[in-house]
Amino acid sequence: MEALIGDTRGVCVKLPIDINALLHGETVEWERLEFKKGWHPVKVLHTLCAFANDFHNLGGGYVVLGIEEDDGRPVLPPAGLNPSDIDAIQKELLNLGNRAIQPSYHPVMVPYEIDGNHVLVLWAPGGQTRPYRARKALGKQPAEYQWFIRKGSNTVRATGDDERELLGLTATVPFDDRVNLRASLDDLSKNLIVEFLEEVGSDLADEVSDLSVLALARQMQLVDGPDEAVFSRNAALMFFAEEPQRFFPGMQIDVVWFPDGPGGDIFTEKSFAGPLHRMLRDALEYIARLYLDETVIKHPDRAEATRAANFPYAAVEEALVNAVYHRSYELREPIEIRIGREDLVVLSYPGPDRSVRLDRLREGRSLARRYRNRRIGEFLKELDLTEGRGTGIPKILRAMKQNGSAEPIFEFDVDHSYFAVTLPIHPNAAETTEEVTGEVTGEVTGEVGEHVARLLRLVEGEMRRKELQDAVGIVHEDHFRETYLRPALAEHLIEMTRPDKPRSSKQKYRLTAKGKAWRDAHDDS
Repeated sequence: MEALIGDTRGVCVKLPIDINALLHGETVEWERLEFKKGWHPVKVLHTLCAFANDFHNLGGGYVVLGIEEDDGRPVLPPAGLNPSDIDAIQKELLNLGNRAIQPSYHPVMVPYEIDGNHVLVLWAPGGQTRPYRARKALGKQPAEYQWFIRKGSNTVRATGDDERELLGLTATVPFDDRVNLRASLDDLSKNLIVEFLEEVGSDLADEVSDLSVLALARQMQLVDGPDEAVFSRNAALMFFAEEPQRFFPGMQIDVVWFPDGPGGDIFTEKSFAGPLHRMLRDALEYIARLYLDETVIKHPDRAEATRAANFPYAAVEEALVNAVYHRSYELREPIEIRIGREDLVVLSYPGPDRSVRLDRLREGRSLARRYRNRRIGEFLKELDLTEGRGTGIPKILRAMKQNGSAEPIFEFDVDHSYFAVTLPIHPNAAETTEEVTGEVTGEVTGEVGEHVARLLRLVEGEMRRKELQDAVGIVHEDHFRETYLRPALAEHLIEMTRPDKPRSSKQKYRLTAKGKAWRDAHDDS
Protein backbone atom coordinates (compact mmCIF):
# COMPACT_ATOMS: atom_id res chain seq x y z
CA MET A 1 0.00 0.00 0.00
CA GLU A 2 1.86 3.03 -1.28
CA ALA A 3 1.28 6.74 -0.81
CA LEU A 4 1.77 8.85 -3.92
CA ILE A 5 3.10 12.34 -3.38
CA GLY A 6 1.45 14.91 -5.63
CA ASP A 7 2.60 18.46 -6.21
CA THR A 8 -0.69 20.39 -6.34
CA ARG A 9 0.39 23.65 -4.67
CA GLY A 10 2.42 21.61 -2.20
CA VAL A 11 -0.65 20.50 -0.24
CA CYS A 12 -0.56 16.80 -1.11
CA VAL A 13 1.33 15.01 1.66
CA LYS A 14 1.37 11.76 3.61
CA LEU A 15 -0.93 10.99 6.51
CA PRO A 16 0.64 11.00 9.99
CA ILE A 17 -1.13 7.69 10.78
CA ASP A 18 -1.05 4.21 9.29
CA ILE A 19 -3.38 3.93 6.28
CA ASN A 20 -4.20 0.27 7.05
CA ALA A 21 -5.28 1.16 10.58
CA LEU A 22 -7.31 4.06 9.22
CA LEU A 23 -9.23 1.92 6.74
CA HIS A 24 -10.07 -0.63 9.42
CA GLY A 25 -11.19 1.90 12.02
CA GLU A 26 -8.40 0.98 14.44
CA THR A 27 -7.10 4.48 15.24
CA VAL A 28 -10.06 6.60 14.11
CA GLU A 29 -13.68 6.08 15.13
CA TRP A 30 -16.01 5.08 12.29
CA GLU A 31 -18.06 8.25 12.80
CA ARG A 32 -14.97 10.25 11.78
CA LEU A 33 -14.62 8.28 8.54
CA GLU A 34 -16.63 8.55 5.34
CA PHE A 35 -16.09 6.45 2.21
CA LYS A 36 -17.27 7.40 -1.26
CA LYS A 37 -16.96 5.24 -4.36
CA GLY A 38 -16.73 8.23 -6.68
CA TRP A 39 -16.33 11.98 -6.73
CA HIS A 40 -19.47 13.80 -5.58
CA PRO A 41 -18.47 17.48 -5.14
CA VAL A 42 -21.54 18.66 -3.17
CA LYS A 43 -21.62 15.69 -0.77
CA VAL A 44 -17.86 15.88 -0.15
CA LEU A 45 -18.09 19.65 0.35
CA HIS A 46 -20.80 19.26 3.01
CA THR A 47 -18.87 16.53 4.85
CA LEU A 48 -15.65 18.58 4.83
CA CYS A 49 -17.63 21.53 6.23
CA ALA A 50 -19.00 19.28 9.00
CA PHE A 51 -15.53 17.98 9.90
CA ALA A 52 -14.16 21.53 9.90
CA ASN A 53 -16.89 22.58 12.37
CA ASP A 54 -15.85 19.64 14.62
CA PHE A 55 -19.04 20.11 16.63
CA HIS A 56 -18.02 17.62 19.36
CA ASN A 57 -14.27 18.42 19.38
CA LEU A 58 -13.35 14.93 18.16
CA GLY A 59 -10.60 16.19 15.86
CA GLY A 60 -12.27 16.44 12.47
CA GLY A 61 -12.29 13.41 10.20
CA TYR A 62 -11.38 11.71 6.92
CA VAL A 63 -13.12 11.31 3.56
CA VAL A 64 -11.81 8.47 1.37
CA LEU A 65 -12.65 8.73 -2.33
CA GLY A 66 -12.52 5.59 -4.44
CA ILE A 67 -13.81 3.14 -1.82
CA GLU A 68 -17.41 2.04 -1.70
CA GLU A 69 -19.19 2.05 1.67
CA ASP A 70 -21.37 -0.75 3.01
CA ASP A 71 -23.21 0.04 6.24
CA GLY A 72 -20.49 2.50 7.25
CA ARG A 73 -17.59 0.13 6.50
CA PRO A 74 -15.23 0.17 3.50
CA VAL A 75 -15.60 -2.40 0.73
CA LEU A 76 -12.11 -3.73 -0.04
CA PRO A 77 -10.36 -4.07 -2.39
CA PRO A 78 -11.32 -0.54 -3.45
CA ALA A 79 -13.21 0.32 -6.61
CA GLY A 80 -10.59 3.02 -7.18
CA LEU A 81 -10.49 6.29 -9.07
CA ASN A 82 -9.19 6.92 -12.55
CA PRO A 83 -5.58 8.12 -11.99
CA SER A 84 -6.09 10.87 -14.57
CA ASP A 85 -9.01 12.25 -12.51
CA ILE A 86 -7.13 12.58 -9.20
CA ASP A 87 -5.24 15.75 -10.12
CA ALA A 88 -8.46 17.36 -11.41
CA ILE A 89 -10.29 16.45 -8.17
CA GLN A 90 -7.53 18.04 -6.08
CA LYS A 91 -7.66 21.24 -8.12
CA GLU A 92 -11.44 21.36 -7.83
CA LEU A 93 -11.21 20.86 -4.05
CA LEU A 94 -8.79 23.77 -3.79
CA ASN A 95 -11.23 25.90 -5.73
CA LEU A 96 -14.20 24.78 -3.58
CA GLY A 97 -12.23 25.52 -0.42
CA ASN A 98 -11.88 29.13 -1.54
CA ARG A 99 -15.29 29.88 -3.04
CA ALA A 100 -17.77 27.33 -1.58
CA ILE A 101 -16.89 27.31 2.17
CA GLN A 102 -16.93 30.34 4.45
CA PRO A 103 -14.40 30.98 5.91
CA SER A 104 -12.04 29.32 3.42
CA TYR A 105 -11.01 25.80 4.37
CA HIS A 106 -8.72 23.24 2.72
CA PRO A 107 -8.29 19.58 3.69
CA VAL A 108 -4.99 17.74 3.41
CA MET A 109 -5.15 15.60 0.24
CA VAL A 110 -3.22 12.32 0.01
CA PRO A 111 -3.39 9.97 -3.01
CA TYR A 112 -2.78 6.28 -2.24
CA GLU A 113 -2.45 3.13 -4.29
CA ILE A 114 -4.19 0.18 -2.62
CA ASP A 115 -4.17 -3.28 -4.21
CA GLY A 116 -3.38 -1.68 -7.56
CA ASN A 117 -6.26 0.81 -7.35
CA HIS A 118 -6.00 4.56 -6.76
CA VAL A 119 -7.82 6.35 -3.95
CA LEU A 120 -7.70 9.87 -2.55
CA VAL A 121 -7.76 10.45 1.22
CA LEU A 122 -8.95 13.85 2.46
CA TRP A 123 -7.82 14.62 6.00
CA ALA A 124 -10.06 17.36 7.44
CA PRO A 125 -8.85 18.50 10.90
CA GLY A 126 -11.09 20.69 13.05
CA GLY A 127 -10.87 24.26 11.74
CA GLN A 128 -9.32 27.20 13.55
CA THR A 129 -12.05 29.71 12.60
CA ARG A 130 -15.34 27.89 13.07
CA PRO A 131 -18.20 27.93 12.49
CA TYR A 132 -17.98 27.08 8.81
CA ARG A 133 -20.81 27.01 6.31
CA ALA A 134 -20.90 25.59 2.81
CA ARG A 135 -22.95 26.20 -0.32
CA LYS A 136 -26.14 24.15 -0.44
CA ALA A 137 -25.63 23.47 -4.16
CA LEU A 138 -23.10 24.26 -6.85
CA GLY A 139 -23.93 26.02 -10.08
CA LYS A 140 -24.78 29.42 -11.49
CA GLN A 141 -27.81 29.96 -9.24
CA PRO A 142 -27.45 32.49 -6.37
CA ALA A 143 -25.28 31.01 -3.64
CA GLU A 144 -27.16 29.73 -0.56
CA TYR A 145 -24.99 28.73 2.40
CA GLN A 146 -25.87 26.33 5.23
CA TRP A 147 -24.19 25.05 8.40
CA PHE A 148 -23.24 21.35 8.48
CA ILE A 149 -22.22 19.11 11.41
CA ARG A 150 -21.68 15.41 12.07
CA LYS A 151 -24.37 13.40 13.87
CA GLY A 152 -22.98 9.95 14.45
CA SER A 153 -21.61 8.82 11.08
CA ASN A 154 -23.83 11.16 9.06
CA THR A 155 -23.40 14.71 7.78
CA VAL A 156 -26.52 16.78 8.51
CA ARG A 157 -27.56 20.41 8.28
CA ALA A 158 -27.39 22.16 11.67
CA THR A 159 -30.80 23.47 12.65
CA GLY A 160 -32.57 24.68 15.78
CA ASP A 161 -30.60 24.13 18.98
CA ASP A 162 -27.68 22.60 17.10
CA GLU A 163 -27.36 25.70 14.92
CA ARG A 164 -27.52 28.02 17.93
CA GLU A 165 -24.90 25.96 19.75
CA LEU A 166 -22.65 25.90 16.69
CA LEU A 167 -22.87 29.67 16.34
CA GLY A 168 -22.01 29.93 20.03
CA LEU A 169 -18.68 28.30 19.16
CA THR A 170 -17.71 31.24 16.95
CA ALA A 171 -13.93 31.56 16.84
CA THR A 172 -13.57 29.15 19.77
CA VAL A 173 -10.90 26.53 19.28
CA PRO A 174 -9.99 24.03 22.03
CA PHE A 175 -6.92 25.15 23.96
CA ASP A 176 -4.82 22.19 22.84
CA ASP A 177 -5.37 23.05 19.16
CA ARG A 178 -4.59 26.77 19.44
CA VAL A 179 -1.29 28.27 18.33
CA ASN A 180 1.08 29.29 21.11
CA LEU A 181 2.48 32.76 20.43
CA ARG A 182 5.27 32.20 22.97
CA ALA A 183 6.65 29.16 21.13
CA SER A 184 8.34 28.73 17.79
CA LEU A 185 9.29 25.88 15.51
CA ASP A 186 12.62 25.55 17.32
CA ASP A 187 10.77 24.35 20.43
CA LEU A 188 9.71 21.14 18.69
CA SER A 189 12.01 18.11 18.76
CA LYS A 190 12.31 16.25 15.46
CA ASN A 191 13.47 13.15 17.36
CA LEU A 192 10.25 13.07 19.39
CA ILE A 193 8.15 13.52 16.25
CA VAL A 194 10.01 10.70 14.48
CA GLU A 195 9.60 8.38 17.49
CA PHE A 196 5.87 9.05 17.48
CA LEU A 197 5.53 8.36 13.75
CA GLU A 198 7.50 5.12 14.07
CA GLU A 199 5.41 3.97 17.00
CA VAL A 200 2.06 4.58 15.30
CA GLY A 201 3.29 3.00 12.05
CA SER A 202 2.88 6.11 9.92
CA ASP A 203 4.04 6.01 6.29
CA LEU A 204 5.43 9.47 6.98
CA ALA A 205 8.16 7.91 9.12
CA ASP A 206 9.85 6.64 5.95
CA GLU A 207 10.20 10.18 4.61
CA VAL A 208 11.56 12.04 7.65
CA SER A 209 15.18 12.05 6.49
CA ASP A 210 14.14 14.05 3.42
CA LEU A 211 11.91 16.51 5.30
CA SER A 212 12.77 19.59 7.30
CA VAL A 213 11.21 20.07 10.72
CA LEU A 214 8.92 22.70 9.21
CA ALA A 215 7.74 20.41 6.40
CA LEU A 216 7.20 17.59 8.86
CA ALA A 217 5.31 19.81 11.30
CA ARG A 218 3.10 21.22 8.55
CA GLN A 219 2.19 17.76 7.28
CA MET A 220 1.15 16.76 10.81
CA GLN A 221 -0.77 20.01 11.42
CA LEU A 222 1.51 20.84 14.37
CA VAL A 223 2.16 24.47 13.42
CA ASP A 224 0.40 27.42 11.85
CA GLY A 225 1.32 30.73 10.27
CA PRO A 226 3.46 31.79 7.28
CA ASP A 227 7.01 30.50 6.92
CA GLU A 228 8.45 33.75 8.25
CA ALA A 229 6.37 33.55 11.45
CA VAL A 230 5.65 29.91 12.32
CA PHE A 231 3.97 29.16 15.66
CA SER A 232 3.56 25.74 17.27
CA ARG A 233 0.16 24.53 18.41
CA ASN A 234 -0.25 23.72 22.08
CA ALA A 235 -0.76 19.98 21.58
CA ALA A 236 2.41 19.83 19.50
CA LEU A 237 4.37 21.36 22.38
CA MET A 238 2.79 18.98 24.89
CA PHE A 239 3.90 15.89 22.94
CA PHE A 240 6.95 16.99 20.97
CA ALA A 241 8.78 19.60 23.09
CA GLU A 242 11.50 18.26 25.39
CA GLU A 243 10.34 20.56 28.23
CA PRO A 244 6.65 21.38 27.67
CA GLN A 245 6.38 22.58 31.28
CA ARG A 246 8.04 25.82 30.16
CA PHE A 247 4.79 26.63 28.38
CA PHE A 248 2.32 24.76 30.64
CA PRO A 249 3.56 25.05 34.24
CA GLY A 250 0.88 22.76 35.68
CA MET A 251 1.50 19.94 33.21
CA GLN A 252 2.80 17.27 35.56
CA ILE A 253 1.66 14.22 37.52
CA ASP A 254 2.31 14.05 41.27
CA VAL A 255 2.22 10.64 42.96
CA VAL A 256 1.86 10.96 46.73
CA TRP A 257 2.07 8.02 49.16
CA PHE A 258 0.48 8.36 52.63
CA PRO A 259 1.63 5.39 54.75
CA ASP A 260 -0.38 6.66 57.74
CA GLY A 261 -3.32 8.02 55.76
CA PRO A 262 -3.95 11.57 54.47
CA GLY A 263 -4.03 12.90 58.03
CA GLY A 264 -0.63 11.45 58.93
CA ASP A 265 2.59 13.41 59.28
CA ILE A 266 4.57 11.24 56.88
CA PHE A 267 4.23 11.14 53.11
CA THR A 268 6.45 10.73 50.07
CA GLU A 269 5.96 12.50 46.75
CA LYS A 270 7.36 12.00 43.25
CA SER A 271 6.59 14.26 40.29
CA PHE A 272 6.63 13.34 36.61
CA ALA A 273 7.09 15.84 33.80
CA GLY A 274 8.20 15.88 30.17
CA PRO A 275 6.33 15.10 26.93
CA LEU A 276 2.78 14.18 27.80
CA HIS A 277 2.74 10.54 26.66
CA ARG A 278 6.17 9.86 28.22
CA MET A 279 5.07 11.49 31.48
CA LEU A 280 1.92 9.34 31.52
CA ARG A 281 3.74 6.08 30.88
CA ASP A 282 6.48 6.86 33.43
CA ALA A 283 3.90 7.59 36.14
CA LEU A 284 1.99 4.37 35.38
CA GLU A 285 5.19 2.28 35.44
CA TYR A 286 6.22 3.85 38.76
CA ILE A 287 2.83 3.18 40.38
CA ALA A 288 2.74 -0.39 39.07
CA ARG A 289 6.25 -1.11 40.33
CA LEU A 290 5.92 0.34 43.82
CA TYR A 291 2.27 0.31 44.80
CA LEU A 292 0.39 -2.42 42.90
CA ASP A 293 0.51 -5.89 44.47
CA GLU A 294 -1.31 -9.15 44.00
CA THR A 295 -2.63 -11.17 46.93
CA VAL A 296 -2.96 -14.96 46.63
CA ILE A 297 -5.46 -16.75 48.88
CA LYS A 298 -4.90 -20.51 49.13
CA HIS A 299 -7.98 -22.54 50.04
CA PRO A 300 -7.78 -25.75 52.07
CA ASP A 301 -10.71 -27.33 50.21
CA ARG A 302 -9.52 -26.86 46.61
CA ALA A 303 -6.35 -26.58 44.56
CA GLU A 304 -7.19 -23.30 42.85
CA ALA A 305 -6.07 -20.17 44.66
CA THR A 306 -7.95 -16.86 44.57
CA ARG A 307 -5.98 -13.92 43.23
CA ALA A 308 -6.78 -10.26 43.73
CA ALA A 309 -4.88 -7.06 43.07
CA ASN A 310 -4.92 -4.34 45.70
CA PHE A 311 -5.77 -1.95 42.84
CA PRO A 312 -6.30 -3.48 39.36
CA TYR A 313 -3.83 -1.99 36.89
CA ALA A 314 -6.49 -1.55 34.20
CA ALA A 315 -8.58 0.66 36.50
CA VAL A 316 -5.58 2.77 37.56
CA GLU A 317 -4.49 3.17 33.94
CA GLU A 318 -7.93 4.24 32.73
CA ALA A 319 -8.37 6.71 35.61
CA LEU A 320 -5.01 8.37 34.94
CA VAL A 321 -5.39 8.41 31.13
CA ASN A 322 -8.86 9.92 31.59
CA ALA A 323 -7.36 12.67 33.75
CA VAL A 324 -4.59 13.41 31.23
CA TYR A 325 -7.09 13.48 28.35
CA HIS A 326 -9.79 15.62 29.94
CA ARG A 327 -8.05 18.03 32.31
CA SER A 328 -7.55 21.69 31.41
CA TYR A 329 -4.00 22.69 30.55
CA GLU A 330 -4.84 26.34 31.02
CA LEU A 331 -4.96 25.72 34.80
CA ARG A 332 -1.72 25.49 36.74
CA GLU A 333 -2.88 22.50 38.76
CA PRO A 334 -1.09 19.15 38.34
CA ILE A 335 -2.83 15.80 38.26
CA GLU A 336 -2.45 14.18 41.67
CA ILE A 337 -2.52 10.48 42.55
CA ARG A 338 -2.98 9.99 46.29
CA ILE A 339 -2.24 6.46 47.51
CA GLY A 340 -2.99 5.23 51.01
CA ARG A 341 -3.68 1.97 52.78
CA GLU A 342 -7.40 2.21 52.04
CA ASP A 343 -7.70 3.68 48.55
CA LEU A 344 -6.07 5.25 45.51
CA VAL A 345 -7.41 8.62 44.34
CA VAL A 346 -6.81 10.32 40.97
CA LEU A 347 -7.59 14.04 41.17
CA SER A 348 -7.66 16.48 38.22
CA TYR A 349 -8.98 19.95 37.40
CA PRO A 350 -11.51 21.02 36.32
CA GLY A 351 -14.39 18.57 36.32
CA PRO A 352 -16.08 16.99 33.29
CA ASP A 353 -18.17 18.80 30.70
CA ARG A 354 -21.32 20.46 32.02
CA SER A 355 -23.44 17.97 30.10
CA VAL A 356 -22.16 15.09 32.29
CA ARG A 357 -24.50 14.06 35.12
CA LEU A 358 -23.00 12.43 38.20
CA ASP A 359 -25.74 9.80 38.60
CA ARG A 360 -25.33 8.58 35.02
CA LEU A 361 -21.54 8.73 35.32
CA ARG A 362 -21.64 6.36 38.29
CA GLU A 363 -23.63 3.94 36.16
CA GLY A 364 -21.07 4.18 33.36
CA ARG A 365 -23.68 5.63 31.00
CA SER A 366 -22.70 9.30 30.80
CA LEU A 367 -21.08 10.68 27.65
CA ALA A 368 -19.78 14.23 27.32
CA ARG A 369 -21.34 16.19 24.48
CA ARG A 370 -18.06 17.90 23.72
CA TYR A 371 -14.44 16.96 24.44
CA ARG A 372 -12.05 19.49 25.96
CA ASN A 373 -8.87 18.39 24.15
CA ARG A 374 -9.43 17.16 20.62
CA ARG A 375 -5.78 16.94 19.50
CA ILE A 376 -4.59 15.33 22.74
CA GLY A 377 -7.31 12.73 22.32
CA GLU A 378 -6.25 12.13 18.72
CA PHE A 379 -2.61 11.55 19.68
CA LEU A 380 -3.50 9.30 22.64
CA LYS A 381 -5.74 7.16 20.43
CA GLU A 382 -2.97 6.75 17.85
CA LEU A 383 -0.65 5.62 20.67
CA ASP A 384 -3.28 3.10 21.88
CA LEU A 385 -3.44 4.86 25.23
CA THR A 386 -7.16 5.55 24.99
CA GLU A 387 -10.14 4.58 22.87
CA GLY A 388 -12.06 7.78 23.53
CA ARG A 389 -15.83 7.98 23.10
CA GLY A 390 -16.55 7.63 26.81
CA THR A 391 -15.14 4.11 27.26
CA GLY A 392 -12.87 5.01 30.21
CA ILE A 393 -15.47 5.04 32.98
CA PRO A 394 -17.08 1.71 31.96
CA LYS A 395 -13.59 0.15 31.82
CA ILE A 396 -12.85 1.29 35.37
CA LEU A 397 -16.15 -0.13 36.59
CA ARG A 398 -15.52 -3.42 34.79
CA ALA A 399 -11.93 -3.79 36.02
CA MET A 400 -12.92 -3.21 39.66
CA LYS A 401 -15.80 -5.70 39.40
CA GLN A 402 -13.64 -8.39 37.78
CA ASN A 403 -11.06 -7.95 40.53
CA GLY A 404 -13.70 -8.39 43.24
CA SER A 405 -13.12 -4.84 44.51
CA ALA A 406 -15.72 -2.39 45.79
CA GLU A 407 -17.19 -0.02 43.22
CA PRO A 408 -15.08 3.04 42.36
CA ILE A 409 -16.30 6.43 43.57
CA PHE A 410 -16.64 9.31 41.10
CA GLU A 411 -16.93 12.83 42.43
CA PHE A 412 -17.23 16.42 41.20
CA ASP A 413 -18.89 19.47 42.74
CA VAL A 414 -21.84 21.51 41.44
CA ASP A 415 -19.42 23.88 39.68
CA HIS A 416 -17.57 21.00 37.98
CA SER A 417 -14.35 22.51 39.34
CA TYR A 418 -12.59 19.15 39.96
CA PHE A 419 -12.93 15.46 39.19
CA ALA A 420 -11.87 12.69 41.57
CA VAL A 421 -11.82 8.94 40.97
CA THR A 422 -11.41 6.86 44.13
CA LEU A 423 -10.45 3.19 43.85
CA PRO A 424 -11.02 1.36 47.17
CA ILE A 425 -8.37 -1.21 48.03
CA HIS A 426 -9.42 -4.84 47.68
CA PRO A 427 -10.55 -6.08 51.13
CA ASN A 428 -8.27 -9.12 50.99
CA ALA A 429 -5.27 -6.97 50.10
CA ALA A 430 -6.07 -4.73 53.06
CA GLU A 431 -5.96 -7.77 55.33
CA THR A 432 -2.78 -9.47 54.19
CA THR A 433 -1.53 -9.78 57.75
CA GLU A 434 -4.55 -11.86 58.72
CA GLU A 435 -6.09 -15.11 57.55
CA VAL A 436 -9.02 -14.33 55.28
CA THR A 437 -10.58 -17.52 53.91
CA GLY A 438 -7.37 -19.47 53.91
CA GLU A 439 -3.67 -18.72 53.79
CA VAL A 440 -2.83 -15.31 52.34
CA THR A 441 0.54 -14.71 50.66
CA GLY A 442 1.94 -11.65 48.94
CA GLU A 443 2.93 -12.60 45.42
CA VAL A 444 4.59 -9.53 43.92
CA THR A 445 6.55 -8.48 46.98
CA GLY A 446 7.45 -12.04 48.04
CA GLU A 447 7.75 -15.22 45.99
CA VAL A 448 7.39 -15.11 42.23
CA GLY A 449 3.89 -16.06 41.07
CA GLU A 450 3.31 -19.13 38.95
CA HIS A 451 2.52 -17.13 35.81
CA VAL A 452 5.65 -14.99 36.06
CA ALA A 453 7.71 -18.07 36.94
CA ARG A 454 6.43 -19.81 33.81
CA LEU A 455 7.39 -16.80 31.71
CA LEU A 456 10.89 -16.56 33.19
CA ARG A 457 11.61 -20.18 32.34
CA LEU A 458 10.73 -19.57 28.67
CA VAL A 459 12.76 -16.41 27.96
CA GLU A 460 15.65 -17.18 25.62
CA GLY A 461 17.92 -14.25 24.84
CA GLU A 462 15.96 -11.29 23.44
CA MET A 463 12.39 -12.07 22.36
CA ARG A 464 9.49 -10.05 20.94
CA ARG A 465 6.22 -9.83 22.85
CA LYS A 466 4.47 -12.12 20.34
CA GLU A 467 7.25 -14.70 20.67
CA LEU A 468 6.91 -14.70 24.44
CA GLN A 469 3.12 -14.92 24.21
CA ASP A 470 3.32 -17.87 21.82
CA ALA A 471 5.89 -19.59 24.04
CA VAL A 472 3.58 -19.29 27.04
CA GLY A 473 0.64 -20.46 24.93
CA ILE A 474 -1.71 -17.53 25.60
CA VAL A 475 -4.12 -16.49 22.84
CA HIS A 476 -5.29 -13.08 24.11
CA GLU A 477 -2.71 -10.28 24.17
CA ASP A 478 -4.40 -8.30 26.98
CA HIS A 479 -4.43 -11.35 29.26
CA PHE A 480 -0.76 -12.05 28.53
CA ARG A 481 0.25 -8.46 29.26
CA GLU A 482 -1.74 -8.18 32.50
CA THR A 483 -0.95 -11.64 33.92
CA TYR A 484 2.59 -12.33 32.72
CA LEU A 485 4.43 -9.42 31.14
CA ARG A 486 3.57 -6.43 33.33
CA PRO A 487 4.14 -8.22 36.68
CA ALA A 488 7.54 -9.46 35.44
CA LEU A 489 8.48 -5.94 34.31
CA ALA A 490 7.23 -4.40 37.57
CA GLU A 491 9.42 -6.78 39.60
CA HIS A 492 12.44 -6.06 37.34
CA LEU A 493 12.71 -9.75 36.43
CA ILE A 494 12.64 -8.93 32.73
CA GLU A 495 13.41 -5.67 30.93
CA MET A 496 12.84 -3.95 27.59
CA THR A 497 15.67 -3.74 25.09
CA ARG A 498 14.38 -0.26 24.12
CA PRO A 499 13.07 1.18 27.41
CA ASP A 500 13.06 4.73 26.00
CA LYS A 501 10.61 3.59 23.29
CA PRO A 502 8.19 1.22 25.07
CA ARG A 503 5.83 1.00 22.06
CA SER A 504 8.53 0.54 19.43
CA SER A 505 7.82 -2.05 16.75
CA LYS A 506 11.39 -3.27 17.35
CA GLN A 507 10.83 -3.79 21.09
CA LYS A 508 12.14 -7.00 22.63
CA TYR A 509 12.39 -8.38 26.17
CA ARG A 510 15.15 -10.17 28.05
CA LEU A 511 15.91 -11.41 31.56
CA THR A 512 17.48 -8.98 34.01
CA ALA A 513 20.26 -10.06 36.35
CA LYS A 514 17.57 -10.54 38.99
CA GLY A 515 15.54 -12.68 36.60
CA LYS A 516 18.55 -14.79 35.67
CA ALA A 517 19.38 -15.31 39.34
CA TRP A 518 15.83 -16.47 40.04
CA ARG A 519 15.87 -18.91 37.14
CA ASP A 520 19.27 -20.29 38.11
CA ALA A 521 17.95 -20.91 41.62
CA HIS A 522 14.80 -22.64 40.35
CA ASP A 523 16.12 -24.64 37.39
CA ASP A 524 15.25 -27.92 39.06
CA SER A 525 11.81 -26.89 40.36
